[in-house]
Amino acid sequence: MAKKNKEKEFVNRKAKFEYEFLESVEAGIKLLGTEIKSIRAGHVNLRDGYCAFDRGELILRSLYIGEYKQGNQFNHEERRPRKLLLKRQELRKWEKKVKEKGFTIVPYRLYLNERGLAKVEVVLVQGKKVYDKRESIRQRESKRTLDRIKKQYL
Repeated sequence: MAKKNKEKEFVNRKAKFEYEFLESVEAGIKLLGTEIKSIRAGHVNLRDGYCAFDRGELILRSLYIGEYKQGNQFNHEERRPRKLLLKRQELRKWEKKVKEKGFTIVPYRLYLNERGLAKVEVVLVQGKKVYDKRESIRQRESKRTLDRIKKQYL
């Protein structure tokens, strides 16, 4: 069962490069029937997604969930706003941080849990500076070269 869920995991790898992660939380998503079927089929892209507060609720915007092929007239809009399901206490805490300090909330990972429900790992992030991005590139390249050297001698 765990192997099946690993296949249905979508990660926003660009977010790791663009932002510095501060906190993360798992949230449910309010979806339509054709959207969950489309997620199970693998038609998801998190790259442009972001979260914004609207009347005390956290809304996931610009998340791409492709059209379900057999959805006919009941199909959903691909980039419609979707409500995230979090506890009120957590929402208030993050809303204060976003308003005061200028942090952003970004979806990092979307997956199906063991019960078949779609969950999103949303992350409170702060944008990286250009020199931070260069540093992360240097670290990644040095790790690759070390791995190549280890592979040669093993």
